[in-house]
Amino acid sequence: MARKTKYDYYDDSFKVTAVALAAMPGTYAADVAEILDIHPVMLYRWKKECRDGIIMDKTKKSTLDTSTTQELKRLQAIEKEHEILKMKHDLLKKSIQYCSDLKKKSSPS
Repeated sequence: MARKTKYDYYDDSFKVTAVALAAMPGTYAADVAEILDIHPVMLYRWKKECRDGIIMDKTKKSTLDTSTTQELKRLQAIEKEHEILKMKHDLLKKSIQYCSDLKKKSSPS
């Protein structure tokens, strides 16, 4: 097999973004590497370089204004309440199903 003569070069912002994507909850580094069309070992190396401070995020961290922060908090509270309501709904459906099954079994036919 011939050696690759031209190698891809990725700038630090791409590397930092790839590492941030891989660090998101519920994602796997191998999946991120496949989507970005890079080798998973390269992504793991970039993670280590970020930890060691070799690759740094040079972009400024933008601060959110108070209205956006409040909106995000409100959205998180609504999502949490929605999850609780979905659980309650599922429990009610199960209890209704259980009661109707009991009525079917106990009714004299």
